[in-house]
Amino acid sequence: MRGDNRSFDSLRPFSIRRDIQPQAGASLLISTGNTEVICGVSIEEGVPPFLEGKNRGWVTAEYGMLPCATSSRYRRETTGRAARSLEIQRLIGRSLRMMVDLEGVGPYTLRVDCDVLNADGGTRTAAITGGALALRDALCAMERAGMIETLPDIVPLAAVSVGVVAGQVLLDLDYPEDSRADADSNFVMDNRGRWIEIQATAENVPLDDLQFEQMKELARKGIKELLGLWSS
Repeated sequence: MRGDNRSFDSLRPFSIRRDIQPQAGASLLISTGNTEVICGVSIEEGVPPFLEGKNRGWVTAEYGMLPCATSSRYRRETTGRAARSLEIQRLIGRSLRMMVDLEGVGPYTLRVDCDVLNADGGTRTAAITGGALALRDALCAMERAGMIETLPDIVPLAAVSVGVVAGQVLLDLDYPEDSRADADSNFVMDNRGRWIEIQATAENVPLDDLQFEQMKELARKGIKELLGLWSS
């Protein structure tokens, strides 16, 4: 058994609470175990210059860690994003753009801000899962407000981490597990079972094919459970 008495193929308890920031286009707090991420969507008129005149909207993301999210204070990124934050927000943005038909977004940019309130592993995957739900809510709000005529096609998606700890493949790593993992990975999948992004890194011991297949199947199982949030 793991530190929190989960089996190797179990997710941490997860939930969402909407309207955490009432002035946003949409917002929610996603919790996965002790990890909590605020996901808020700003709806801005106009699109980046490279999309002007192309009849397409845009979805982008920003990611940050609040100072007291970790056991030692995380310094605010006042002079620019750290490399880790940039890499994560690009991952979030790429994933979210895959879930929506940008031609149906209209001349708008939807900016999804993901701020980590408490970090205990899996912050980027929680941000993707929560950000996708917040993005869907924002698009629904735009339709209700008459900003777009019809809701664009939306493909539900979610994300989860999987790692290898002491030779055992584990689903949804918390921080103590992640900090001593021989390998870890992040998987993003849609509700049709299609992979949107896979990040896998060997930290101490290279992955073999069997372990990678086990990781992929555990990710599939976990993401199917997380996709249940789309019906809430």
